[in-house]
Amino acid sequence: MQAIVLVGGKGTRLRPLTERVPKPALTLVDRPFLAYMIEWLAGHGVTEVVLACGFLPDVLREALAGEEERAGVRIRYAVEPEPLGTAGAIRFAADQLGDELDERFLALNGDVLTDLDLTALLRAHEQWGAAATIGLHPVEDSSAFGLVSSGEGGEVLEFLEKTGERRPGEVNAGMYALTRPVLNLIPPGENVSIERDVFPRLVGNRLHGLLLDGYWMDIGTPERYLQASWDILEGRVATRVEPSGPDILVDPRAQVDDAATLGPRAVVGAGCRVEAGAVVTGSVLLDGASVGEDARVVDSILSPGAAVPAGAEVAGAVAAEGETLPV
Repeated sequence: MQAIVLVGGKGTRLRPLTERVPKPALTLVDRPFLAYMIEWLAGHGVTEVVLACGFLPDVLREALAGEEERAGVRIRYAVEPEPLGTAGAIRFAADQLGDELDERFLALNGDVLTDLDLTALLRAHEQWGAAATIGLHPVEDSSAFGLVSSGEGGEVLEFLEKTGERRPGEVNAGMYALTRPVLNLIPPGENVSIERDVFPRLVGNRLHGLLLDGYWMDIGTPERYLQASWDILEGRVATRVEPSGPDILVDPRAQVDDAATLGPRAVVGAGCRVEAGAVVTGSVLLDGASVGEDARVVDSILSPGAAVPAGAEVAGAVAAEGETLPV
C-alpha cells in the first residue's frame, strides 16, 4: 500500500519554531513530527510513503534519516517546484511515481497527529467500490472546519463551507483513499484544491465518507503543539513514546540539576541544561536550550539553543532559535 503525504506548507502559524525547520521536521516530544505519521501508516499496512514537499526539503530528509529502517517503510520525496495546492500536490507526486502508482492508494495531509483507524477506511473504500473515500472525524466545534454531510450508506451528500458557528459535526480529517481515475480530475502542473475543486465534482459519483473515532489534532499553532506534547506523554494518542515519568520526558543527553523542578508537564531535549533552583512547567525545551539558576519557565516553547538567564521568569513564550528570553 502506498501513501502520498502532503508536507509542502511553511508552517507559518508555528513561527518562529518553523523559520529554519519545516513543520514536519519539527521535534515533537522525542522525534520529528512526521515520524508519528509514518509509524502510524506503517501500522496500517503502508509500505511506501511518498512525501510531496517543497519547503526546505533537505532539512526534512536529514530529520527523517533512519526512519525507513525504524518504521519499516520506503520513503520517497517528490519536491514541488512551486506550491500546487492539495490536489495539485497529489497529482505531482503521482506523476513522479508513474506506472509504479497503485490502482488504489492513500493521500493524507501531513499536519495532523492521529491514531484513527486507516484500516477501517481502506476496508470501507473497497466494500463500497468508491472512487474516493474521505476519513471523517467528529468535532464539538466545527467553526474552523468545513462540514461533510453523508447518507446512511456513506455516500457524501454535501460539503458545507466554514460557517464560523460553534456547533458539532463531522469534518474532513484530511485522509483519503483514492483510485487512479480521480487523478484525471486534476490538471497537471496547476494549483488545485482537492477539497474545493475535486471532491464537489464527485458528489453523487462514488464519493463516500467514513466516520472514524479516535485521536486527531492539527498541531499548527504553538498552543496545539504543546497540547499534542502532553497528549502523547499522557497516553491520549497511541504512539511509541516512552515517557521518563508521569507527563515528563527528559532526554538522557540533557543535564538537569538535582535541585531543579520539572513539571507538571515538561519535555527537555538533548543537550539542554536546567540549572539549580530552576522551575520548568508546562513547557518544551528543544535541543540545546538552557534555563539558568532560579529561573522560571511556564507554558513556553524554547527553540534549539534558546536561553533563559538566571533568575528570569518566562510565561507563554515561543523563543526563536538561539534567542535569549525575556527580551
